[in-house]
Amino acid sequence: MKFRLVVLAAAALLSAPAFARDTVLHIPLADVLELPEAKEKLDPAFKFYLAGQATPKVSRRLATYVANPKTNGFGKADDYGCKWAALSALIDLQDGAKRHGANAVVDIVSYYRKVEYKSATDFECHAGAFVIGVALRGTLAKVE
Repeated sequence: MKFRLVVLAAAALLSAPAFARDTVLHIPLADVLELPEAKEKLDPAFKFYLAGQATPKVSRRLATYVANPKTNGFGKADDYGCKWAALSALIDLQDGAKRHGANAVVDIVSYYRKVEYKSATDFECHAGAFVIGVALRGTLAKVE
C-alpha cells in the first residue's frame, strides 16, 4: 500500500508542469547608492555612470568589465534582493576598475544572460523563487 502511494506521489510530481519564476524588475541605481551598506562599502571618490547618463570628460577608457552576482532570494522581498545583488555588482565593478587604475565605470548597462538593457536611471534585475541576479557591464575609465 505504501509503495503505491509513493509511486502515485512521484507520478503526480513528474507530470506537473514546472513553473520557474523569473520576475523582471527595473530599479533606480540611485536607490542602491543610498543604502547604508553602499555608503559603507563603496569608495565615495569612485563614480558609476549608467549608459545615457551625463558623465564628466573621459580621459581614458581601459577595459570592459562584467559583474554578475546572485543572491539567495528565499524569504527576501524581490526589490531588497535586487538592491543587494546590485550592490555586490557595484563592489565588483569598483574593485576591478581600481585594479586597472580607473576612477569610474561608465556606460553601465544591465547584461543579464547577455541581453542588454539600457537606461540612464535604472538597472534590470531578475528574481526567481530561490535566486535573484543582476548583471552589469561597464567600461572602466579615468574621468576628470
